[in-house]
Amino acid sequence: MDRFDDVEAFLAIVERGNLSAAARHLGRSLQAVSRSLATLERSVGVELVRRTTHKAQPTEAGHDFYRRVKPAFLEIVEARIEAGNRSAEPSGLLKVGAPELFGHRYLVPILARFMEMHPRLEIELNLSNRFVDLAEEGLDLAIRIGELPDSDLKARRLGIMRRVVFGAPSYFEKRGRPSHPRDLAEHHCVFRNTDRDAGAWQFQEGGRPLTVKVGGRLHLDNAAASHAAIAIGLGIGRVPLWQIQDLVDSGTVEVILEEFEQPAVPVHIVWPAARLPLAKTRLFIDFLAANLHIQRRERDCIVA
Repeated sequence: MDRFDDVEAFLAIVERGNLSAAARHLGRSLQAVSRSLATLERSVGVELVRRTTHKAQPTEAGHDFYRRVKPAFLEIVEARIEAGNRSAEPSGLLKVGAPELFGHRYLVPILARFMEMHPRLEIELNLSNRFVDLAEEGLDLAIRIGELPDSDLKARRLGIMRRVVFGAPSYFEKRGRPSHPRDLAEHHCVFRNTDRDAGAWQFQEGGRPLTVKVGGRLHLDNAAASHAAIAIGLGIGRVPLWQIQDLVDSGTVEVILEEFEQPAVPVHIVWPAARLPLAKTRLFIDFLAANLHIQRRERDCIVA
């Protein structure tokens, strides 16, 4: 890999499908693009592109080479721009993924401020409660809540979030206030059947795990509907605190059994490890870390 232009020609050939289209895209002659590809193949010692009269398809080695080289090439281009003009305004498309309710409550206001600061940036926000594959979805980065599974993603910890038990004052006035997780067996509990811990809520007592079976008459398949039902006194719920923070702040619901909560779960921002994040991505990561107001440590008592 002796010349930047040779790599640029190879990438254009793979993306455009033939040498002529690559030459037009780069504003170079067909002969120059062909020479660049031949020079690069001699340098790496393997055929990267199989040519026919009308098509140019990457070999297996070419596919692997493209996958590794393209992110590095983009980073070099970005670095050249930054070095040439330190005041250059970030531009282009930034694709961000996040859980649905988290995106509505936390990310949208932050994105609004970020876009106002950088008017040449375009942002696509993809909200899903699945752990989506960043490469398959074409995402630059994503928010993950919970312990991270082993993967090839890079991550930056943003804070932690509590999972709490809560109910409306009107419910507690009629049914009493549980003082221990086992008391929940005598109460109406509202949960979604799709929840991983539906009917078996997890707590911690004296540093040891405690599982309590719960039940109730109302089961829903939507988080917002569950929160609304609990807010009007139909039962007790258990959710991440950030989902109901506005209800807690307004006094509509109250958090109970705090001394029995499990350890808070971490919140990370993740991005593909196969490449260094581009400048616009790094800029957003830093902005998000500075402006996302959630718990930072276990001893913090609430989500801000």
